[in-house]
Amino acid sequence: MNRTILLLLALVLVAACGRSAEHEHEHDASEAFERGSHNGRLLEQGGLAVELAIYEAGVPPEYRVWLYDDGKLLPPATATVEVELQRLGGKQEHFSFRPEGDYLRGNGVVEEPHSFDVTVRAVREGKTFEWKFASYEGRTTIAADTARAMGIATSEAGPASLKQQLTLTGVIQADPARVSRVRARYAGIVREVAVQPWTNVSRGAVLARVQSNESLQNYSIEAPLSGVIVEHRAQVGEATGDEPLFTIVDLSRVWVELDVFQNDLAHVVDGQAVEIFDLDGRKLADGRLSRIAPLAVHGSQSVRARVVLDNASGVLRPGQFVSGRVTVGESQAALAVEKAALQRFRDSDVVFEQVGDTYEVRMLELGRADATRVEVLSGLAAGAHYVTDNSYLIKADIEKAGASHDH
Repeated sequence: MNRTILLLLALVLVAACGRSAEHEHEHDASEAFERGSHNGRLLEQGGLAVELAIYEAGVPPEYRVWLYDDGKLLPPATATVEVELQRLGGKQEHFSFRPEGDYLRGNGVVEEPHSFDVTVRAVREGKTFEWKFASYEGRTTIAADTARAMGIATSEAGPASLKQQLTLTGVIQADPARVSRVRARYAGIVREVAVQPWTNVSRGAVLARVQSNESLQNYSIEAPLSGVIVEHRAQVGEATGDEPLFTIVDLSRVWVELDVFQNDLAHVVDGQAVEIFDLDGRKLADGRLSRIAPLAVHGSQSVRARVVLDNASGVLRPGQFVSGRVTVGESQAALAVEKAALQRFRDSDVVFEQVGDTYEVRMLELGRADATRVEVLSGLAAGAHYVTDNSYLIKADIEKAGASHDH
């Protein structure tokens, strides 16, 4: 069963059993409530009605309150109001209000996401009124075992080094010092061939036996180095000549030669770190520029930059086209997240913070970026655990559950 099917099954599991009763209540609490004439949440108690709304037309989101008695709009100075918010993770916020026009205006910005437990207190003619309700959005709860089955993983947000990189293209080549073209020492007839093409041989291994034309004695042709037989021209009964019978390449170390064009040449110097990727974007190796050629290639007018790489694993194959990300500079970001974690939610770049079994959207203001990380200017606290792997499943679960933006 492939990974895509497993992920889809995991998502079905979330819908069936991974979401707790609390999860269902969260969305019900944020969607089903009585509204006032300004589309806010209407709270009534003991003859006083308070309409609480988040207003964000042309201004940063702020609380506004209208007061009513028996459906009649009251002057805003009739009562004092305060609102307390309890966010996921324990952060608390407090808002006081002042009269403005026919409403009370909150004294601060209600930051995104608008997802919290709310306490509203009002005092009118010495009498205190209090309401509590949950207003959640962009939030879902997934049991830990279900999250593991979905392949959800998290990382801790913190400082990071952002790399300024150039992406160059090139090709893997054999190290010429590790290539041997094996010829017969004396002219003669091939009597025995001991190896096959593409086989590995050790230094000193017998490759073939040849009968000398002069002495009529058989002598052995041995491998001068360990490696892979990449060319094999020896045939029993054929006469030897000047052409190599075998070509052996030691692939335990290879070169990557990258093309550097004129616009980038000033930024590339010996010793810079390089990450090597195949054409599908899979990382193959890390290395450093060891030599920049003094001559340009006539046809392309590029200059070759060489990376020498250990290839004991045999993953790197001469002739293979690759790309190299050359680090030409680095800068520090006080807070950064992995690019793979980012999703789009209500026209914002977001990640999903994990607190226990609960996941909640975090709208981000982003700054500088490199190939894998992006700086976070606001929207996420240092030390927060955010979803890195399969974050789209969290987004899908939130959207499926109908998380709203109503207040």
